Amino acid sequence: MKDWATVRQLVGEGVPQRQVARDLGVSWETVRMALVSDRPPSYERKPGPTTFDEFEARVRDLLAQFPGMPATVIAERVGWAGSLSWFRQNVARLRPAYRLVDPADRLSWAAGDVIRCDLWFPPYKIPLEDGQVVLMPVLVMVCAFSRFTMALMLPSRRTEDLLLGMWRLLQQLGKVTHRLIWDNEAGIGRGKLTQAAAMFAGGLATRIVLCKPFDPETKGIVERRNQFLETSFMPGR
Repeated sequence: MKDWATVRQLVGEGVPQRQVARDLGVSWETVRMALVSDRPPSYERKPGPTTFDEFEARVRDLLAQFPGMPATVIAERVGWAGSLSWFRQNVARLRPAYRLVDPADRLSWAAGDVIRCDLWFPPYKIPLEDGQVVLMPVLVMVCAFSRFTMALMLPSRRTEDLLLGMWRLLQQLGKVTHRLIWDNEAGIGRGKLTQAAAMFAGGLATRIVLCKPFDPETKGIVERRNQFLETSFMPGR
């Protein structure tokens, strides 16, 4: 790089090319190449075989079956005896091609299809007529397509109060969507709908769908509304 800059500087000052070659101890061809190139020469090492290559096929087989398998376990399965950090780097390079895409990240909703339901607990206790001061749940229902949001404070999270709350909010909306989605709330059902919830859905010709466990991403729409209620709506009231 230094010779490249020096050659171009000397020739630019009028020094003959062959003299520049003699003074710098380089070949005349090096001088000529420096003048025709608009950037300094760089050395690029061509990729060659690595110790990981012979293990790659077996690593890919394991990732195809178990995309989340830790690199340390994969190393043990394939008999890797080299640098563990180097092995981890290569596994990290291969893993994205086998990691399953979570469909919750790419959900789209049709008009009238879904209302997302959840309970939000305001960070303030409410005084009751009998003198008790308790935390009261708020039923939040969000139309997935329009993001229209409804909310109603309930006396409890028992089944009868949840169903009555949904009925009140649906009456205000004036419509019933094809599905009402809940996140395994005990009063609605965990794994299976309660009998009352199933009868409620049947009476309205809709379906109550329970989210799969350990998949909080599917609640994103209503969780963002809960956050709005807590951070923007509630303070100062």
